[in-house]
Amino acid sequence: MKTVVITGSTRGLGFEMAKRFRLNGWNVVINGVNQERLKDAVTHLRSEPGIGKVEGYAGSVESENDIEALLTFSLESFGTIDIWINNAGVNQPMKAVWELTLEEIDAILNVDLRGAVLGSRAAAICMEKQENGGFIYNIEGYGSNDAMMLGLNMYGTSKRAVTHFTQAFAKELEERGSKVKMGRLSPGIMITDFTVKALGGKESIELPEKTKRVYNILGDYPDVVAAHLVKGMLTNTKNNAHIEWLTTRKAAIRFMTAGFNKRNFFD
Repeated sequence: MKTVVITGSTRGLGFEMAKRFRLNGWNVVINGVNQERLKDAVTHLRSEPGIGKVEGYAGSVESENDIEALLTFSLESFGTIDIWINNAGVNQPMKAVWELTLEEIDAILNVDLRGAVLGSRAAAICMEKQENGGFIYNIEGYGSNDAMMLGLNMYGTSKRAVTHFTQAFAKELEERGSKVKMGRLSPGIMITDFTVKALGGKESIELPEKTKRVYNILGDYPDVVAAHLVKGMLTNTKNNAHIEWLTTRKAAIRFMTAGFNKRNFFD
């Protein structure tokens, strides 16, 4: 039985991906910084349909020691790691950069970018020792395609950097002839606590009405997105893969049909 490790997976997209992997017979290791929330998530997952086993490990992706401990725990629990997903992330308050504190800037960069770097590095070192290598996936987000808006500068900067890092990492793996493969997951706009909470839930975000209108057209709940992304990972065999939910074509159709396909996620 294969194993997937998903950081930042006690709720939202990470949690829904864990459910999907279990349904497909995979063992799952979930992760989060809140011990009680992690315990509840493990209990919930074990009660869901699926034959894969579930374990949880509390730790922060900002910490190299915590990442190494998560990796060691996963290997001790299941023997190998076949897929590692750097999913942990925090949103930023809807403020311009000069209105953010240095602590807020550090939190965004450390979780959204440093976490992906540390996780990818540790997973690659581990997987290179495995007979069948493994796959590493990083999550794209707003800014990955160079989009910009007030209040998402630091988050977008982090995600643009994650995209470059992931593509460059894949190239490095290829040039080294590695058994490990790297890819990107692009979930589009999801309606979760992440949408309206900044810095891991510490601060509420008041979305502008214009932004809400766009989210109502393009947004989806994480279970829908997770089903697509997990299916793509299970069938992927390529390095530098890009598994995308909200494609340009899908977005265009959503806008064209918005007049008679009314959706409201915020009431």
